[in-house]
Amino acid sequence: MSRVSPAVRSLLRQPCSSQWRKTPLIRSSLAWTKPAYQPIRCLATPAAMPSVSKENIGVYCNPAHDLWVKESGPSMEEVKTGKALKEGEVTIAIKSTGICGSDVHFWRHGRIGPMVVEHDHILGHESAGEIIAVHPSVKNLSVGDRVAVEPSSICNKCEPCLTGRYNGCLEMRFMSTPPVDGLLRRYVNHSAIWCHKIGDMSYEDGAMLEPLSVSLAGMHRAQIALGDPVLICGAGPIGLMTLLCCAAAGAEPIVITDIDQNRLNVAKEICPRVKTYKVEPGVSMEEAGAAMSKLAGGALTTALECSGVESSIAAAIYSVKFGGKVFVIGVGKPDMQIPFMRLSTQEIDLQFQYRYANTWPRAIRLVQSGVIDMKRLVTHRFDLEDAVGAFETSAASAKTGAIKVLIQNP
Repeated sequence: MSRVSPAVRSLLRQPCSSQWRKTPLIRSSLAWTKPAYQPIRCLATPAAMPSVSKENIGVYCNPAHDLWVKESGPSMEEVKTGKALKEGEVTIAIKSTGICGSDVHFWRHGRIGPMVVEHDHILGHESAGEIIAVHPSVKNLSVGDRVAVEPSSICNKCEPCLTGRYNGCLEMRFMSTPPVDGLLRRYVNHSAIWCHKIGDMSYEDGAMLEPLSVSLAGMHRAQIALGDPVLICGAGPIGLMTLLCCAAAGAEPIVITDIDQNRLNVAKEICPRVKTYKVEPGVSMEEAGAAMSKLAGGALTTALECSGVESSIAAAIYSVKFGGKVFVIGVGKPDMQIPFMRLSTQEIDLQFQYRYANTWPRAIRLVQSGVIDMKRLVTHRFDLEDAVGAFETSAASAKTGAIKVLIQNP
């Protein structure tokens, strides 16, 4: 009868740790024998043992409008050990992040409406990356998964949350909106439910899902349908993204406006059938609106305002016909003057949008299938260490030709 020595039996009862295992027992012709035990390093796949070799850094601004890169949390040690992870969280190695106009605004102006930069503040909310650590409570994600990060954290208790419109959460913590730090870091801990798998999609496209979500939310609420005549005001990143969406939805005709001819040229490149209108200085709101309407054949039913500029919103109001709609996607100054009587006498609906809800799965499907191709919108790329130069390039878009500037962390 085969026997196992007490020493071997004791070793067999010991669990194999993540770092060490024991060699197998060696069977002789007569019985199991005690081998010479040597500890052997556990083999692990690259996905299970991600490389964390650099300290975490982030891109900061402050009330004095300074912009700089310095060390940030979680620390490299916390990332390696997972000690800082809370229940339901994962650690993401951020690979690509887009600079949003709001990031530039927080840096240069220190506020957007009631959202004020009061301390050192980390920017960025358009990001994608790789999962490198997972809290044991997380079951839907694994180390090595490629994800796009929806930068939200909600209460799941208020009416907007419970009715599916969580962008209106009364306790929303939106990353990069003060006082909540943003995603422009090497490593970030975030709730797993807001990390959307992107498969083999590029990290650049994954980062661009955030501005695409803004456009998709606007398209959904404005109810753009096949054959609708549409005006898009502003050919910045959101305006051009909205153009891609309107074209994919079959809107016709489509007119897009801007003060920058270069951006209108890009609009024509990504959608050859679009009609462009360059806004010139000194032209009244009424004149601009009439010219836009004429360019569309006088049948504009919906204007999607993507700039947030007061004069552009007013021109959009003058462009649509009786019973039309002006849907404002862009963000502007806190108080504005609008042509109220034009809205009233023409029964024009004026609607607004705040961020997005439930858009990421749809955005991922559109990009993965090739229905939406956002690559042309990316004009500049910078390493994370050179983030200050990236922001300067984005802020000087009229001179640099920047549309979407991405910050990368290979």
